[in-house]
Amino acid sequence: MSEQINRLRWKCRRGMRELDLLLKEFSEKEMLNLSSDDHATFDEVLNYDDQTLYDFIFKKLSLSSYMKGLLIIN
Repeated sequence: MSEQINRLRWKCRRGMRELDLLLKEFSEKEMLNLSSDDHATFDEVLNYDDQTLYDFIFKKLSLSSYMKGLLIIN
């Protein structure tokens, strides 16, 4: 579990300062309380690019609408 947590914490390092601050705080305070399923979900969320994550967190845009856009574009 420790290796997975360390990998997720590394993925929390982003190119956007706002995301860096938010994800760093979350990983320090909440990561140990997550279940393995939650870790897997968080890992999937961290696969999104910075702008998509920013829009999801701060602009309240859904990730599902982003995925629909990808399906239309591709």
